[in-house]
Amino acid sequence: MQLISGSKILDLSEPKVMGILNVTPDSFSDGGRFSNIDNALKQAQKMLEQGASILDIGGESTRPGAIDVSEQQELDRVIPVIEQINQEFDCWISIDTSKANVMQAAVNAGADLINDVRALREDNALDVAVNANVPVCLMHMQGQPRSMQSAPEYENVIEEVKTFLLQRAEICINAGIKKENIILDLGFGFGKQLNDNYELLAATDQFVKLNYPILTGLSRKSMFGQLLNRDVTHRLAGSLAGALIALQQGSQIIRVHDVAETADVIKVLQTVNAFKK
Repeated sequence: MQLISGSKILDLSEPKVMGILNVTPDSFSDGGRFSNIDNALKQAQKMLEQGASILDIGGESTRPGAIDVSEQQELDRVIPVIEQINQEFDCWISIDTSKANVMQAAVNAGADLINDVRALREDNALDVAVNANVPVCLMHMQGQPRSMQSAPEYENVIEEVKTFLLQRAEICINAGIKKENIILDLGFGFGKQLNDNYELLAATDQFVKLNYPILTGLSRKSMFGQLLNRDVTHRLAGSLAGALIALQQGSQIIRVHDVAETADVIKVLQTVNAFKK
């Protein structure tokens, strides 16, 4: 598998690390640390040196209970950072947004990929993504960030998430997005109870069999905090265990805060797998 964005090609025959760069004051893990453009660029360089292939730039927190920000606020946060990263580094840039105008401005500024927790369901988002002609990541979320963890319920979480993602992918393909440029994200922590998250993680291989690249975003999430009784600063071991489980089942992109440690996990796994061939 590979993703194509303009003249760029991202080979997914080996797993790739997507580094999280939140330029927001209120993200659940690193809120405020990289809202200054100089700090954001330093962090971008650090993650690339540690092994990230993609930098995911976000200007609006989607943690449970998050407050919506205006379109202009989001633009002011992400566009200068994307422009500078595009000028200074040779990497893939992802824009983490649900707003159509932010998507368009980000692609114009140099973004190569649209990562949308709402799966292109907001006004004009699908049209912008089609015209931008870049890869898109479609995530499952039950509800909205402000209320998604209030009381999520499923009769069969695996089948319901699978059905949603396949329906969104079909809508995107019919609208003009190439199938090979669609990535699926199971949406860990987004409208999911603790057991839902682990049931989905255990079933990652079922989603890999759908023949779309799978992005797994587990980094520092509450599913580890609740299970292990760890606050957000002590969830590295759980996050790495989750990443390894997803990788062993075929997930191609791992979205993380801790790039170096995740890159180490991938290298060890690849070395072991080489002896199995």
